[in-house]
Amino acid sequence: MKQIHSGYRGDDALPAVMAIINRTPDSFYDRGATFALDDALDRVDAAVGAGARIVDIGGVKAGPGEDVSEAEEADRVIPLIEAAARRHPGVTVSVDTWRSGVADAAIGAGASLVNDTWSGHDPELVEVAGAHRVGYVCSHTGGAVPRTRPHRVHYDDVVADVIAETTALAERAVACGVPEDLILIDPTHDFGKNTFHGLELLRRVDELVDTGWPVLMALSNKDFIGETVGRPLERRVAGTLAATAWAADRGVAAFRVHEVGDTVDVLRMTAAIRGDVRPLAPVRGLV
Repeated sequence: MKQIHSGYRGDDALPAVMAIINRTPDSFYDRGATFALDDALDRVDAAVGAGARIVDIGGVKAGPGEDVSEAEEADRVIPLIEAAARRHPGVTVSVDTWRSGVADAAIGAGASLVNDTWSGHDPELVEVAGAHRVGYVCSHTGGAVPRTRPHRVHYDDVVADVIAETTALAERAVACGVPEDLILIDPTHDFGKNTFHGLELLRRVDELVDTGWPVLMALSNKDFIGETVGRPLERRVAGTLAATAWAADRGVAAFRVHEVGDTVDVLRMTAAIRGDVRPLAPVRGLV
C-alpha cells in the first residue's frame, strides 16, 4: 500500500505530539487536575508551549466509573474546545469521544480531529467525521464495550487483528469523506489487550507502519508499561519514554502523551541520531 503522508507532521520531520487534556474528575493519571475549565485551558497552553501539535480533549474517563451522560460529556468538552481553538488557531484540536452527537457538537466548536478510542462502537461517528471532512483516529479494541477492562482476552495474532480492524475502519473513513492524510491508525494499547499484547505490538511495529497508514501510539503511563517494569502509575515515565523512542525510530507518526516536553526531547534525539534533524544548539568543539 502507498505510504500516506500524515497531515499532522510539522516541517521539522518529527512525529506529532498529541497532548492529553482530561476534563474529568476521575481520570486515571491526573486524577482530576484539569477538571476545572481554567486548569484545563492552562494545561492546553502549557502543552502547546512545550511543542504539542494536537491537543486531545476528553470528557469521560476511559475506564469504569460513574456514568456520564452525552449531555454532560458535551458540557465538559465544548467550552474547552472553543477556547483552545480560539487561543491556538495553528494547533489541531481533537475530541476524544465514542459518541457521534458529542463529536458533531465538538466539530462545530472548533475540533478538527475525532479520536474514536472505542473503534466504531457508534457506527455514525466516522460518518460525522466524514461529513465535516475532519480527521479521524481508527482504533482497535477487539470488540470491547466502552469503559470496560479486558478479561482473559485472546488473539491468534494480535498484530494481524489490529491491522485488519484499523485498516478496514480507515478505508470506511475514506469512503465516508475523511481526507486520507487526516487519518491515523492506533493499535490502542491496553484496550482489549494484556501486557504481552502491548509488547508484541511494539516488537512488530514495523508491520503497522508498513500498512501505509500513519500510526498513532498512545503509550503514556499505560498499565502494560507499569506491569513490564514493575512500577506504579506515578513512576512509569521512563518506561513510557523508552517505548516512545523505540516506536519513533521505526516510523510511528504521532504519540498521545501526558509529558509533552519530555516526549518532544525523546523524538528530537531519536531523529537526530537517525540523521533526520540537526542539533538545535551545537557549539561544543565548534567555537
